[in-house]
Amino acid sequence: MLHRKARRNYEILEKFVAGIELVGSEVKSCRMSKINMDEGFAQAKKGQCFLHGIHIAECGVSNRFYQHEPRRPRRLLLHKREIKKLEDKVAQKGMTVVPLKIFFDDNNRLKVEIGLALGKNVRDKREDIKARDAKRDIQRISKNAY
Repeated sequence: MLHRKARRNYEILEKFVAGIELVGSEVKSCRMSKINMDEGFAQAKKGQCFLHGIHIAECGVSNRFYQHEPRRPRRLLLHKREIKKLEDKVAQKGMTVVPLKIFFDDNNRLKVEIGLALGKNVRDKREDIKARDAKRDIQRISKNAY
């Protein structure tokens, strides 16, 4: 699952890949792609990093007793030096940590790609749109030239 709005609203400065601590019904829901990352962010405090605002829907296959809370904070599994680096960078003005992608790796473990991001303002977004349109026009002209 990609978080497409993250690249539009933020300038990604650095990326990390982290494991995520889940319960069984959450993994089932992730396999069925019942994840919403639109309001997600990560927060590093006291040597631990937690992912907030991610909605993982309840699994319809499991019994009601074994269900999880859809919006609970989930712990990210990172090295201490990475967590310390995130804490230091987020202390700066305008920096935040956003989830970019959730995927299963080769060993069938759920991983989260998080990015250290700086918020974009409206002018930056307009410049990105202009650059993308110019690139598209150049590709269109070069394609028709042959």
